[in-house]
Amino acid sequence: MTGDHIVGVSVPRKEGRDKVTGRAQYVDDLTLPGMLFGATVRSQVPRSKIGKITFGPGIAWDEFIVVTARDIPGKNVIALIANDQPCLADGVVNHPEEPILLLAHSDRHLLPQAVAAVSIEYDQLPALFTVEQSETRSEVIWGSDNIFKSYLVEKGDVDGIWKKADYIVEGEYKTGAQEQLYIENNGMIASFDAQQGMTVWGSLQCPFYVHKALMALCNLTADKVRVVQMETGGAFGGKEEYPSMIAAHAALLAIKCGRPVKIIYDRLEDMAATTKRHPSRTRHRTALSKDGRILGGEIELTIDGGAYVTLSPVVLSRATIHAGGAYYWPNVRITAKAVATNAPPHGAFRGFGAPQSLFALERHMDRIAQVVGLSPVEIRKRNFLQPGQMTTTEQTVREPLDLVRLLDRALELSDYHAKKQRFAKENELGTSRKGIGIAAFLHGAGFTGSGERNLSSVVGVEGCADGTIKVLVSSTEFGQGTKTVLCQIAAETLGLPYENVEIAQADTDQVPNSGPTVASRTVMVVGKLVQSAALGIKQTLMGSGLLGDSYSAEQFRSACRTQVAAHGQFRSWARYEAPADVFWDDDKYRGEAYAAFAWAVYVAEATVDMTTYNVSVDDFLALQEVGKVLHPVLARGQIAGGVAQGIGYTLYEKVIWQNGRMQNGQMTNYIMPTSADLPVVRVFFEEMGNVHGAFGAKGIGELPMDGPAPAIVNAVEDALKVPFDSIPLLPEDVFEALLAKREPQSVGGVR
Repeated sequence: MTGDHIVGVSVPRKEGRDKVTGRAQYVDDLTLPGMLFGATVRSQVPRSKIGKITFGPGIAWDEFIVVTARDIPGKNVIALIANDQPCLADGVVNHPEEPILLLAHSDRHLLPQAVAAVSIEYDQLPALFTVEQSETRSEVIWGSDNIFKSYLVEKGDVDGIWKKADYIVEGEYKTGAQEQLYIENNGMIASFDAQQGMTVWGSLQCPFYVHKALMALCNLTADKVRVVQMETGGAFGGKEEYPSMIAAHAALLAIKCGRPVKIIYDRLEDMAATTKRHPSRTRHRTALSKDGRILGGEIELTIDGGAYVTLSPVVLSRATIHAGGAYYWPNVRITAKAVATNAPPHGAFRGFGAPQSLFALERHMDRIAQVVGLSPVEIRKRNFLQPGQMTTTEQTVREPLDLVRLLDRALELSDYHAKKQRFAKENELGTSRKGIGIAAFLHGAGFTGSGERNLSSVVGVEGCADGTIKVLVSSTEFGQGTKTVLCQIAAETLGLPYENVEIAQADTDQVPNSGPTVASRTVMVVGKLVQSAALGIKQTLMGSGLLGDSYSAEQFRSACRTQVAAHGQFRSWARYEAPADVFWDDDKYRGEAYAAFAWAVYVAEATVDMTTYNVSVDDFLALQEVGKVLHPVLARGQIAGGVAQGIGYTLYEKVIWQNGRMQNGQMTNYIMPTSADLPVVRVFFEEMGNVHGAFGAKGIGELPMDGPAPAIVNAVEDALKVPFDSIPLLPEDVFEALLAKREPQSVGGVR
């Protein structure tokens, strides 16, 4: 073997050169012969029966292709979990962006005028817009009780702890919706041939999700549906389930007109109609001993799912399992539910439920500290999970975890104690207030519970005729580094130069189903399978006598060429097998929720301008234990990017709703932080290893979304001595809280 290590080295990105030189092909760069352009006619009301549809004057309607629900050859459903969301509304609408009709024309510039000329009469029905309204069941808009999914986690004797408690601390915490705001809007091209079947090209995360949806919608067998991922400009979960919808629309138009059809959303439609992070409400009631140790508690978690189920059950699942955080709960009861409202369905977003429940928990820990009379640091140290203890789902911590040491290192690197004392003195003067806050948390890697077992993912590694290696996975690249890191894993396993390994395009005709690119699973789960499949290539060549125990890169290439010439296609496959000590009970909702957790402590330093009430983050330290860092530059980028997104979630990004519709669906009035609004994010790693991940890696992509919000809000409370229990926290929220606190005789400043 070459002896040169590739894992742990920041090698060039596989797709980097094509991106910076402009050779990378995104879906809107692709034009097919005879292609038409598609558009969607959407509902303008939140809940209604559909009446008469009129095609207005001034439009050459004979030039347009028009598709309705009656044109669907298969099931009018976007197949996912509950299969309750129609592809096109048929008789009723349940949210104000629901697709009703599809149009196509050769001139894309004529489509907006045609969409506007379609008039739809509605017989409006009462609608629900908040979690609280849904809970009243004044209207039942889904099932018998408006509840998409519920979970119950029980550990120990919760009812018996309250009489033993020296303190009982309660709190309610809320988080708002958040738009993924990827750089590249949603887009899809579909082409249909009666003999060959359906092919779609698009900007997406999960090719086999789209594949499944098109089979059901178009009444096609698996071999008649092909899904090809184009270069994808960001996703963050927003292109997990929604591409199935836009692919379905393009496919229906392509079937009807017999020509390829492209649909590209503009930013307004993309923001208004697609999924967002679930709004949430979490209530905590915690029993504590006089020395600040958690005796137990009740956690009630509710998320707003929007009009259809989509991914709410699995978002709720992750939120539920993370609700107890990195702490030991001897007794706990977690009740969680996802409810229906008449807004567009909410869906996947980086963190996938954990940012909501961990915001509540980490704010609550600071509240507990105040009540008990301990520091935010000490209350955490006394309650951290330790090896041998069990999580809320009764998963025993088996790794050599030392969260106290992790916290101490973060405090030292951030100069926490000295800054806290200095800020307290400085806040007595001047027109600003400074504070510092912490958050300690965990994030599970891979699908929750039995998810990975059920997926049964497959990956392949191919020895090519020219002696190079190709990785075959459906895991997609959308900026996070999938192509690079999986090639690193294969190269390291085979002892080859990184340049000798490539990765196949994510095309369902060419690659196996290695599962969706979600849930912080790519490097840990899929990467481990790539490692196994690559090892199979190596063992085959050695077993056939073509390679010895030690070999050069050229000797490997020669052996691979010989193998292909003699036997044809040379591939090694690996299928996921659940570890024997990882088992989840779906009925009791307990057991090993994840094969591994990543752990982190974040420290935020914030300033509140007492003139404008604006909050700025001045310094941010992110320390995380992620098993093994395979590519330092990409890993730091993941953390810094997640923190930036978390700062937006906390202080800037507020979705304004009116009757279920997003009112600020433009980048001029949906405010996100720019580089000028962000601090330098100081990123540090601990590497404890992980037997379940490739070369010891754990998941990393979602982790940095969990900690910024509570750390920042804890810092704001430290600065102002006023509690804030909901995000986003905007200047007007700060102003109103200070106004409520202000004494009547106080003028000008805040006492």
